[in-house]
Amino acid sequence: MWSTSGSHDSFSFWVDEKAPVGPDQKAVVKHLAGLFRQLAKKVMKKWSMTQTLTFREQLEGGIRYFDLRVSSKPGEPGNEVYFIHGLFGHKVRDGLNEINDFLNSHTKEVVFLDFNHHYAMGKEHHMYLIAMLQNIFGHKLCKRKVVEDITLDYLWENKCQVIVFYHHELAEDCPLLWPGSKIPAPWANTTDALKLIEFLQTTLGERSKYGSFHVSQAILTPRVKTIFIGLMKGLRNHLVERNLPIIMTWVESQKPGANGVNIITCDFVELVDFATT
Repeated sequence: MWSTSGSHDSFSFWVDEKAPVGPDQKAVVKHLAGLFRQLAKKVMKKWSMTQTLTFREQLEGGIRYFDLRVSSKPGEPGNEVYFIHGLFGHKVRDGLNEINDFLNSHTKEVVFLDFNHHYAMGKEHHMYLIAMLQNIFGHKLCKRKVVEDITLDYLWENKCQVIVFYHHELAEDCPLLWPGSKIPAPWANTTDALKLIEFLQTTLGERSKYGSFHVSQAILTPRVKTIFIGLMKGLRNHLVERNLPIIMTWVESQKPGANGVNIITCDFVELVDFATT
């Protein structure tokens, strides 16, 4: 099994401070945003953004796996869907077109698109998004099959460049979409870098030998207390930068293969030479 690098909340390089707080947030967050308005959204932006590079820049830097969360805008007419992480990002269509443009000019490159969270989306929104994926990528989409058969030679021979994972039951009838069960991504949910490393090592040892891809999320997750302490510093300055040396030491020690890493994701992939490592 080959290995590759990915970004966590890949789309979060731009979020809209003028739009309402997203439906992925708890009621208390929406209430505070209503009370403190732009100040609250500026804080949310500092803690919602996990990347600063655009899709194109990430692709040029070697990132090939994209972690995607999407939502409709409640109250907006039509079925448009947007990227979301606390605050709304760009339209999904714009991001997919940017990725497709890169693939058109790099015909041997392959990307993984993992749509793992959907918010405020009914059946019509899902059908709209699934049709969009088919329309934009067309023959580049790789059909579901035995994971071990998906070698680079197979993909190149069949001119496939995009593997889409879609974590929703409506995708089950579409052979061009892979179910979420085919790409487990265990989450440490900790602010402690040493606990993260322990978790990554444990879950790597527990990964299935066959039948699925696997994502090692080399990321730290802030608690409410963490955000209050580093309120105006944000995720990058308060949590990520000072812990990167520990995380990257673990990344550097990994090997690809059946008993090794498959896909590793990280925040702010440009802070270190993550993809090359």
